[in-house]
Amino acid sequence: MHVPDGFINAPVSAVTGVVAASAIAVSLRGARRELDEKTAPLAGLVAAFIFAVQMLNFPVAAGTSGHLLGGALAAILVGPYTGVLCVSVVLLMQGILFADGGLTALGVNITDMAITTTVVAYALFRGLVKVLPRTRRSLTAASFVAALLSVPAAALVFTAIYALGGTTDVPITKVLTAMVGVHVLIGIGEAVITALTVGAVIAVRPDLVHGARGLTAPLKLRVGGELVDAPAAVPAAARSGSTKKVWGIGILAALLLAGFVSFYASASPDGLEKVAHDKGIDAKTTHHAAADSPLAGYSVRDIGDARLSGGLAGVIGVGVTVAVGSGVFWTVRRRRTDTIPERTPEAV
Repeated sequence: MHVPDGFINAPVSAVTGVVAASAIAVSLRGARRELDEKTAPLAGLVAAFIFAVQMLNFPVAAGTSGHLLGGALAAILVGPYTGVLCVSVVLLMQGILFADGGLTALGVNITDMAITTTVVAYALFRGLVKVLPRTRRSLTAASFVAALLSVPAAALVFTAIYALGGTTDVPITKVLTAMVGVHVLIGIGEAVITALTVGAVIAVRPDLVHGARGLTAPLKLRVGGELVDAPAAVPAAARSGSTKKVWGIGILAALLLAGFVSFYASASPDGLEKVAHDKGIDAKTTHHAAADSPLAGYSVRDIGDARLSGGLAGVIGVGVTVAVGSGVFWTVRRRRTDTIPERTPEAV
């Protein structure tokens, strides 16, 4: 659903840019409350993993493919504010380095792919976990439904943006029907990937999953005739310092997916590309400002072997994304620490 330059006119693109910048500013403040010494490195990993999985287009219909958007996955794993930042980092790297998604359309893409999917998915997820039993299976099922519905929601938002600022004269009803129809199918793939990933992390380290907090009720102790929460038990995996192990396994999986598995991804156009071509939305697409990037099109310039070129580009993308993402999240985490006032004896 990466919107290229030329689909949306300049005034509406500017407005979405303001919306995106405002949401990122709010998310930077909100992420201070979500990130701690364990989740800060995980957030950088989530961004890199989303980048890698977005390279894996899967077929959804004749001549059409789809890929993960990632908002639901990020929100459930590291929280909604941090999730917006994760997907925004991915979109920024894709637009600048790989000419995937227009630069003047960056506000459109962040509004649609980062903000919409994260907010819709997390709201649905929280609503479901309130009525479902607090079990691992229920959380996994809730993540499936939230991810499934977040994709057509993004299609609806794109349609609304196009209705306001589309540069071609295509009936909005045709755009709406085509976009929602194909993205419901893509949503199934999004839901499967999200549920499998969330379920796998919950099974190993539920303490690292933002959406799994409170999965088990705290142990109560009677002290002085009153019931109080006992100190939280630290999972054996956490005591053994396996956060680094989880991070290592995750980054290895991202490198494998982007560097090797991506070669076997579907070559068919994704949902937006297909709809744009069939309905004529792409008639005024403009030249991408980063089209001359040495990594444009997810290949390394001057490397003739397609498998090697694409794989190397994917590895570079994962590395840059995890580096930039981790830098952002560690900075946010440090700001949180710096803003917490030290407790003095008088305050105690």
